[in-house]
Amino acid sequence: MGDNNSFEPTEKSWVKKLGPGLITGAADDDPSGIATYSQAGAQFGFNMLWTLLFTYPLMVGIQIISAKIGRVSGQGLATNIRQHYPAWLLYGIVGLLLAANTINIAADLAAMADALKLLTGGPVHFYAVGFGVFSLLLQIFIPYNRYVRILKWLTLALLAYVATVFTVQIPWGAVANKTFLPHLSLKPEVITTVVAVFGTTISPYLFFWQASQEVEEMRADFHVKPLTIAPNQAAASFRRIKIDTVIGMGFSNLVAFFIMLTTAVTLGMHGVTDIQTSAQAASALRPIAGEFAFWLFSAGIIGTGLLAIPVLAGSAAYAMAGALQWRNSLELQPMLAKKFYGIIAISTLLGVGLCFAPIDPIKALYWSAVINGIISVPIMVVMMLMASTPKVMGQFTISARLKAVGWACSAVMAMSVFMMFWTFFK
Repeated sequence: MGDNNSFEPTEKSWVKKLGPGLITGAADDDPSGIATYSQAGAQFGFNMLWTLLFTYPLMVGIQIISAKIGRVSGQGLATNIRQHYPAWLLYGIVGLLLAANTINIAADLAAMADALKLLTGGPVHFYAVGFGVFSLLLQIFIPYNRYVRILKWLTLALLAYVATVFTVQIPWGAVANKTFLPHLSLKPEVITTVVAVFGTTISPYLFFWQASQEVEEMRADFHVKPLTIAPNQAAASFRRIKIDTVIGMGFSNLVAFFIMLTTAVTLGMHGVTDIQTSAQAASALRPIAGEFAFWLFSAGIIGTGLLAIPVLAGSAAYAMAGALQWRNSLELQPMLAKKFYGIIAISTLLGVGLCFAPIDPIKALYWSAVINGIISVPIMVVMMLMASTPKVMGQFTISARLKAVGWACSAVMAMSVFMMFWTFFK
């Protein structure tokens, strides 16, 4: 086995190597994301499928970079930003992230409640409270090493969208043609949808979560140390991160592709082009694709929401705790990390509260996407600078190829934000 500094479990099967990357990727297909993909499919048919092929390598690159920062330094993104960059940048990013995540939690809870009402009937607000409180209790009272297993199993909820595809007739020739040779347009509604897909797929909370989960994985195994201390663990660690992230983001984008494809071939082809929520998409499927497709789609909304809410609340808590130097770990008992768990509770309960407020959930989600788009650019730029700096990464600064992918992702998101504001003021 060697000394502790060279220890990194290499006997694991590839399935057991899946963790932070798989959960991060699956959480990206949350109910609000499902609504975005459904709207893209319903409104534009197969012409938006190319976006998910385009975002996949970018998403893999930027998430590997965030994971490496956590694994090499042994610290989350917020802690690294605090140590190396101005306080105003850190607090601005963390404050906007907390606001965006809370709005996103509210939108996801509302979508889950609506989906359960579609399936069983009953009071929507009661369901929203139940889902919020249930998720919060799991995060507070189940230690990380057990809780992460629950999250892994919840990723299977996404298979509902894979199964849904096989309940309808798909013209695969037309799908391939439009995916690889799409009809591109500069119409405002097309640009807005492309920006929405990019913003939904490449989200800031995912960066913070995956970096922090690498730190949690280290805390769960006393043999595993930050690579700046135990460089001999690097080769095995980087292999695991690559496998985990490539599969996790591939799963995420494949499911998003199937959601878009299902709604394109059912709703879009039957003239249902205005989809505002994931529950509305499920309801619209019922008379077109049948009862089974409706149940699969609705159940998937609930399952993905249960996966996404802890990621949204947890990433906000990791960011806030890192910024303010609080103890933070899902492995710690609540009394040993009161402020960290307090942020998880506050963001989740505020999300529950927003479900009762007279706020249009679609507009709230829209502004959440706007905030996410705006803060994603400086976060990615800072991540790229940190990942390229020996002061942060020691001898493990990222490769030229990963730099190229990371900067390309940053440029694409910067262009998306520019195009978003261009459509505002046009």
